[in-house]
Amino acid sequence: MIQSMTGFGKATTELEKRKVTVEIKSLNSKQLDLSVRMPNLYKEHEMEVRNMLSRELERGKVDFLIYVENIGNETANQINHNLLEGYYNQIKESARKLGIDTPADWFSTLLRLPDVLKYESQEVDEAEWAAVSKTISEAKKQLLSFRKQEGAMLEKLFEEKIANISRLLTDIEPHEAERVDKIKTRITEALHKIEDFDYDKNRFEQEMIYYIEKLDINEEKARLTNHLSYFLETMKSGSGQGKKLGFISQEMGREINTMGSKSNHAEMQQIVVRMKDELEQIKEQVLNVL
Repeated sequence: MIQSMTGFGKATTELEKRKVTVEIKSLNSKQLDLSVRMPNLYKEHEMEVRNMLSRELERGKVDFLIYVENIGNETANQINHNLLEGYYNQIKESARKLGIDTPADWFSTLLRLPDVLKYESQEVDEAEWAAVSKTISEAKKQLLSFRKQEGAMLEKLFEEKIANISRLLTDIEPHEAERVDKIKTRITEALHKIEDFDYDKNRFEQEMIYYIEKLDINEEKARLTNHLSYFLETMKSGSGQGKKLGFISQEMGREINTMGSKSNHAEMQQIVVRMKDELEQIKEQVLNVL
């Protein structure tokens, strides 16, 4: 079963001091394009996360994000109360000596002064990272599930489009014999319009056969039929087939284009145009296949 490169996964866990949310979003891309954003708290595990995502997501433009909300009364930023009080007294004394007004908004002024806010580094123990790692796995699992659902929809679409092309290929057949007769008639009538023109009928028949063989599309039909079958087989052979399906659709396009250039018949050309339309829809969506 094929998978889409498009997907989204989100998972949340609440720890003792913080709430951790993990989001993973994936779009189509020729290669793996991985962007990882995580707080400094977990930075030491970034390579571990990157390796895991690279191994399991394979391909796509992947945006990975961890964000943390502190819960409870504890925070990593602590106010240095002694220093804040010292700054307050000094500013008040300086204002008195200089005869200027004290700040209208004391608090915002004081908090901007050096070292009033001090950051206490936090350490992540094994139990906390295990919980975060489990949350990452849950988000990844959701994304993979999303990819499979999208893949099932793409598979259904491809089967429908392949069936349509196959049916249109059959619709061409009744026009082929008619086309040969029309070509013969048109050339013969053109020759008869030339007064006092004599020609070797045997040579004319040889040239006619050669010309009609040049317009024969049986080989293109056979190759296109094989490509249609191969596309379906490849689609059923497992995930990670996106590039291969893209190559097959290109080969299908070559055969359809050649039939169009050889058709020399209005109804056949109309059918070829409809086949091209079906194939373009396949090519557009195959870009999303993993």
